[in-house]
Amino acid sequence: MRRFALASALAAALAPGANALEYTVLRPEASAITFAYQQMGVGLEGRFTRFDGELSFDPAQPEAARARIEVELASIDTGSPEGNEEVARKAWFDTPSFPRARFVSQGVNALGNSRYEVSGTLAIKGREQAVVVPATVTTQGDSAVFEGRFTLERGDFAIGEGAWAAFDVVANEVHVTFRITADAGNKPQQSQ
Repeated sequence: MRRFALASALAAALAPGANALEYTVLRPEASAITFAYQQMGVGLEGRFTRFDGELSFDPAQPEAARARIEVELASIDTGSPEGNEEVARKAWFDTPSFPRARFVSQGVNALGNSRYEVSGTLAIKGREQAVVVPATVTTQGDSAVFEGRFTLERGDFAIGEGAWAAFDVVANEVHVTFRITADAGNKPQQSQ
C-alpha cells in the first residue's frame, strides 16, 4: 500500500501541467517597447514609457494564449522634447483624438524551442491592420519574458500626413521591439 501511495504521488508530480503556471500579471516597470526608424538616412530610436494590458499564457497550452497591449502614445520619448511635441500633432499620432495604440491577439502558433508567432490586430490612429508578431518566451520561476520584433509601415496608419506622407525624409518602415514581463497569476497546482 505504501509503495502504491508513493508511486501515485510521484506520477502526479510528474504529470504534464501538475505544476503549470499561467502568466497573467503584466509588469510594465520591468518591460519595454522601443522603436527604430530612418530619417534622412540616419537611424533614430525612441521608446514609449507608459503601457498596460492583459495577457494569459500557459506554456502547456500556448494556443490558448491571449494578449491585449495598449500604449499611451503621449508617453513617447523620441530623445528630444521638440520631437515629442511634433509627433503628438495631427499629422503624426494626433494624440488628442487617438491617445492609445492597441494590439489584440487572435491566435498563437507554437514553432518549438520557446518560439511563437502571434497573430492579431494592431490599431493606431483609428486604423487597423492584421499583423503576425514573432516572439520568444523565457520563463524563470514565477516570471516570464516575452520578446520580439516586428516591422510596421507608418503609411498604413496615416502616421505622417500632408508633407510628411512621402517617405523620402522619414522612412515608411518602423521597427518595433518589445520585452514584456509578466508574473504568474496563480500558484502551482499541486496534486493531492
